[in-house]
Amino acid sequence: MRRMTLILTAVAALSLGGQAHAASFDCRKASNPDEIAVCDSRELSELDVKMATLYETIIKLVGMGVRGAMQDQQRAWLQERAGCGADRTCIRRLYDTRISALEAEVARIAKGGPY
Repeated sequence: MRRMTLILTAVAALSLGGQAHAASFDCRKASNPDEIAVCDSRELSELDVKMATLYETIIKLVGMGVRGAMQDQQRAWLQERAGCGADRTCIRRLYDTRISALEAEVARIAKGGPY
């Protein structure tokens, strides 16, 4: 039941959309070109919040083995995003791909019920 509540909460939060122009990290501390690009773009900031919400939800729902693999994937994804530099098209493409993968993971978890 707790897992289903977390999933539903995450889905509800994501469906509200990014109403505030704020990334999932402190933009005052952004120093890398990719971070600055995310902070300077409402669209990228909203994608960042959506991705971070999905990721944090999944991390709370999976076991330790899967959690470690997810953390490794997230670190690799952040390095890949850094490789985009300030290229917003590159960053957006990476967010779209990562969000799709995380949404697929949420769907896989949801299928595993009952909760």
